[in-house]
Amino acid sequence: MIKSHDSFYMQRALDLAKRGIYTTTPNPNVGCVIVKDEQIIGEGYHYKAGQPHAEVYALNMAGDNAKGATVYVTLEPCSHYGRTPPCANALIEAQVKRVVIAMLDPNPMVSGYGVQRLKEAGIDVDVGLLTEQAEQINRGFLKRMRTGKPFIILKMAASLDGKTAMASGESKWITSSEARQDVQTLRAKCSAILSTSATVLADDPRLTVRWSAFPEKIKQHYPITDIRQPIRIILDSQHRLTLKEQLFKQQGQIWLIRKVAFKGEKLPDNVKIVVDPTPEPLINLDWLFTTLAQAQINSIWVEAGAQFAGALIQQNLVDELIIYLAPKLLGHQARSLCKLPHLNQLSDCPTFQFVDVTTIGPDLRLRLKTTPPDVSL
Repeated sequence: MIKSHDSFYMQRALDLAKRGIYTTTPNPNVGCVIVKDEQIIGEGYHYKAGQPHAEVYALNMAGDNAKGATVYVTLEPCSHYGRTPPCANALIEAQVKRVVIAMLDPNPMVSGYGVQRLKEAGIDVDVGLLTEQAEQINRGFLKRMRTGKPFIILKMAASLDGKTAMASGESKWITSSEARQDVQTLRAKCSAILSTSATVLADDPRLTVRWSAFPEKIKQHYPITDIRQPIRIILDSQHRLTLKEQLFKQQGQIWLIRKVAFKGEKLPDNVKIVVDPTPEPLINLDWLFTTLAQAQINSIWVEAGAQFAGALIQQNLVDELIIYLAPKLLGHQARSLCKLPHLNQLSDCPTFQFVDVTTIGPDLRLRLKTTPPDVSL
């Protein structure tokens, strides 16, 4: 039975879990707090795949005092051997009295088994405290486990009149340096960054995470060596890229998605060709996202042009929109935010729900989710 003070300790566990948002992928973010006699005697969070889980850090801190204690954990303790031993076993061996869990493991192969192991050992178990908050910090992991697809975030930047560039193509910079800094921290939370060869040829972007652009409070918690570069995935069905673009001069993995692979093509060590086997002339997006999820990619940050952005929206593939609005007007001849052909009446128009609106320097950042959502997150 959930008790009145349980929410306080679970919230602490959730706050700890959030500390792994830049480092844990492909694993979920998990926090754990151990309480005895209304005192926190151990706590921890999962920092990186292959390193100990949150429960292990908390148990190590608690030591022998864990016997008879209550454990608060944001995700069901694992019951299988992976990169690390099962956490359910560790809790049983520590002889804890009670375990409070925010949410069950979404992996259908193991969901519920951790709870079962704990109960069989005589430990009281409560599930479902602050579940919505726990799901929110692992929405990419959840979607991959539940649907076999990654969580897709489409980022766009525009003027007040919804334009992304002048008619000439000039677009640097519509939004402020503060907005571009904000993009860095949001990119870093994602497993991959997706763009197209058209965007790479037009803008010559690096598509990297630049630790130097992080706010100081984030730098203090995450050394540069721990900030991973998301995999950069570029759709290049027509083999337009020369491999001389800025993209290829940066560290980190690059996956080129093509329809054909040329034998004997010399590629840098960090570049991988992934061939779409479907018969369509363009990259099949359903195949693409299924393939990326199978590669344990939880979330994808998309930065591309109006045509690809429109295609994602029209195919209902976007889970979240992030739009930076600059206090400028570019005029009716400027380029539009996205291309959405075949919209003849309002009932055909894609609709979204506002999640939040935040001031970023002189700009606004809009966060929206699809309506209705495909997955409850």
